[in-house]
Amino acid sequence: MFEKHRTNKPESTRAQSQRDNFSATTQAPSSSGRAAVIGPGIQVNGDIVGDENLVIEGRVQGKIRLDAHQVEVGQSGKVKADITAKVIKVAGEVRGDLVGTEKVIILCSGNVHGNIVAPRMTLEDGAIFKGSIDMDPGEPVKAKTPLPVKQPIAKTPEKTAETPKAATGDSKAKGSSGYSLHGG
Repeated sequence: MFEKHRTNKPESTRAQSQRDNFSATTQAPSSSGRAAVIGPGIQVNGDIVGDENLVIEGRVQGKIRLDAHQVEVGQSGKVKADITAKVIKVAGEVRGDLVGTEKVIILCSGNVHGNIVAPRMTLEDGAIFKGSIDMDPGEPVKAKTPLPVKQPIAKTPEKTAETPKAATGDSKAKGSSGYSLHGG
């Protein structure tokens, strides 16, 4: 009888503790370091939007948008989606564009085929990457698709006393794009 009374008290305390833990997890701020996990046996087809960090160990196809949070694609993760997040870390496989408002990290086991837009970028030795990288730490990254790069237009130099020299090829200017500019 005494043993039964002892057992009941810890169970009721444990139940209360579990209720407290549940309410704490549902109300915990995203800065607490907690993250939702898509396990290796899970497959998601569709868009993912949320207000907490996300770890992907399974398969995801669609779009992922967690603007103020971190998305981590684990080694077993396979993602066919455009990802927008504050920090994106890839150790698995991603087919899609990555927009990181703070930074994008591709670990040595990572495999990314897509374009990257972020003010900071880390590409570890051994990582596989195919695409373009657009980095401008001076301006905040927007979650839009990057605009195509415009080709520089060569201007004809003003006619001066030097014009005949430029026309003969004695004076050549080389633009930053690698194209030779000739006066004429």
